[in-house]
Amino acid sequence: MLKFGNSNKKKQGMRKSVKSMSQVSVKQILFGAYQAALNVADPQIALPKALEKAFPDGLQGKCLVIGAGKASASMADAFEKHALSYWPQLEVSGVVVTRYQHDLSDPLPNRKISVLQAAHPVPDQACVDASKEILKRIEKLKASDHLIVLISGGGSSLLTLPVDGIELQEMQNLTQVLLKSGAPIEQMNVVRKHLSQIQGGNLARLAVSKGVKVHAFIISDVIGDEPADIASGPCAVDPSTYQDAIHILQTYQLDESKISPKILKHLRAGALGNVPETLKETDLEVTQIENNVYATAMQSLANAAKYCDSFGIQTIVLGDRISGESKEQAFIQLKQIKELQKSNPNQTIALISGGETTVTIPPNVNGRGGRCAEFLLALLDASQGIENLSALAADTDGIDGSEDNAGAYFDQDVIKKAKELGLDTQYYLKAHDSYGFFAQAKGLVMTGPTLTNVNDFRILLINPK
Repeated sequence: MLKFGNSNKKKQGMRKSVKSMSQVSVKQILFGAYQAALNVADPQIALPKALEKAFPDGLQGKCLVIGAGKASASMADAFEKHALSYWPQLEVSGVVVTRYQHDLSDPLPNRKISVLQAAHPVPDQACVDASKEILKRIEKLKASDHLIVLISGGGSSLLTLPVDGIELQEMQNLTQVLLKSGAPIEQMNVVRKHLSQIQGGNLARLAVSKGVKVHAFIISDVIGDEPADIASGPCAVDPSTYQDAIHILQTYQLDESKISPKILKHLRAGALGNVPETLKETDLEVTQIENNVYATAMQSLANAAKYCDSFGIQTIVLGDRISGESKEQAFIQLKQIKELQKSNPNQTIALISGGETTVTIPPNVNGRGGRCAEFLLALLDASQGIENLSALAADTDGIDGSEDNAGAYFDQDVIKKAKELGLDTQYYLKAHDSYGFFAQAKGLVMTGPTLTNVNDFRILLINPK
């Protein structure tokens, strides 16, 4: 369902807003909206508010903080700063794991929460080592201790600790073939959590067995904001089953010729009831677990819409559940904004959306870029001849796919540069090389790690002709 921004302003206010828009470029509007989306999900801003709400009487005693995800270093830093200021009697220790190069550049001196770094999206040995360290810390908990778990997107790979009998190399191969299959992240996580010692609620199970209550604080990067889907739900009830995992692999034709037979053997044993299931609603541990999803994609989209509204732009939010192939979504959204312009020919319109599209890579094609840049390249290809359309698509974690860009954008300057160079959009689409196209056209969005993650952000901006 479409959600409209506040476009029903008084005429005087509208004239004032439009005048202020004339003082900025289209590019500034695109990047300003993206920044507004990032601001809401900044752990330094949002996490302290969530902590105050969860613990109105404060905390004291011993507190173990663990976590995983692309935002976990910033989350840990925000927690430690809040504790120093408001809970001076709290004895904090802990460890979180984040993606390489996603630690803070200026962390607290003598910080109590260690930050480990590992690989994403394909796990490495550092992921396994970090996961083992987290479980080791939990094993030492006492019933009087507090446990805080900080979770954000990326945790599925970073918390890789396969069940006995399955090796890291087999999990690496599984991740690679799932990424190329076009499977949405939620389905990928169903498979991975049924092969994990930590995910699917297993981390919380261990903590509760020590007599500790689990408080998880979560930044959502998935459609629907379900704790079970974010980082494969280390502290969440999991509605999926081993049979679901098998069905997903069958859907994408991933059999023994493509993944390890030991993985399939384990999943089949689970489907027969020979291996314990992930955490379920009926399990007794559930009463001692609290999952607080405090930052979501929809909040970020709303803040971006508010930013656009301030310039008198008619802003329409498609929602945070956009999925499917990037190319197909580009066609759909182009059609939507063209129809909106027909009915509002004299109005500047912004179409904003979140969610996570996919890119299916054919055999023998490596590709460069990610789902956001591919969406934008497909949009540019389909919109040729529309001179008043600009757009930006970027991942809110700052990394889109295989390269170092957050995504891409195009305005008239980028389009002009591409034409001067004779770049063929169809050629780069077939090669799945969106990075190569926008690198030459000077249309890459380069942010570096943003230290947060609320999924993808897209904005299409169309001006009156």
